[in-house]
Amino acid sequence: MDKTISPKVYLIGAGPGDPDLLTLKAAKLIAKANVILCDRLVSPQILREHAAPNTEIIYVGKECSKKASTPQSLINILMVNHAKEGKTVVRLKGGDVSVFSNILDELKVLKKHQISYEIVPGITAALGAAACAGMPLTARGYATSVRFLTYYTSEIVSDSHWDELAQTSDTLVFYMSKGNLANLVEKLKERNISSDKKIAVVEQATTPFQKVYTSSFDEFHRKLKNRNFLSPSLVIIGKTANLHEEYSWMQNDGQEGTYFKSVENGSLITNSQNFIEYAV
Repeated sequence: MDKTISPKVYLIGAGPGDPDLLTLKAAKLIAKANVILCDRLVSPQILREHAAPNTEIIYVGKECSKKASTPQSLINILMVNHAKEGKTVVRLKGGDVSVFSNILDELKVLKKHQISYEIVPGITAALGAAACAGMPLTARGYATSVRFLTYYTSEIVSDSHWDELAQTSDTLVFYMSKGNLANLVEKLKERNISSDKKIAVVEQATTPFQKVYTSSFDEFHRKLKNRNFLSPSLVIIGKTANLHEEYSWMQNDGQEGTYFKSVENGSLITNSQNFIEYAV
């Protein structure tokens, strides 16, 4: 690599879906990028409005439920190779870059190759979902703190941890857990979670297709157990979920559709001259 070149990678959170929730700093950096490595859960409108016409946009989406995720090793290679060519690289992630992402893997490889980087935060999905559903996560008298968790596999939460989660007064927000939602609910019911707590599932939060489904623990089996929630969906559990009915301002408007494109199976898919998608 030419020593006169000072490569840099910007790891940027694009927010939870609504393109207007992108930060000003993120918009400025996207505009000057030569290459954007873009996750699946990024609004297409952000790229249309802020990326320069000659920017190379490479989709490196992950969709574990469909077993069609771009390997992290490939993302690392693309990030390093483009940076070493002297290009300004943006690694664009949905939500916030530091919440349930593989950012540490990427920081390690950038550090190893002595490539400068900057982390630019975004609005994480939990905050976007709660705001648009009218559920302040630490509303006074309802919760004193909030926890961000995941339950994408049944082994990730221990029995002793379930005991504590059932009794806490904290608001619980589960990412990437819709596939195990029924089991999650049963774990908490078995431990006598309080009847004044509700379950809220926020589907495609902050987008035109947002829908919010709420249920008590006793009614869950009848109301929500067999529903196939679209990705992404967040699960919010606690007394704060009761606030949705009274304070929701972004109503379910009946629109049907999928806001974020699905990762497709295949090798290399070219969408247009500047849009290259790796889906493996």
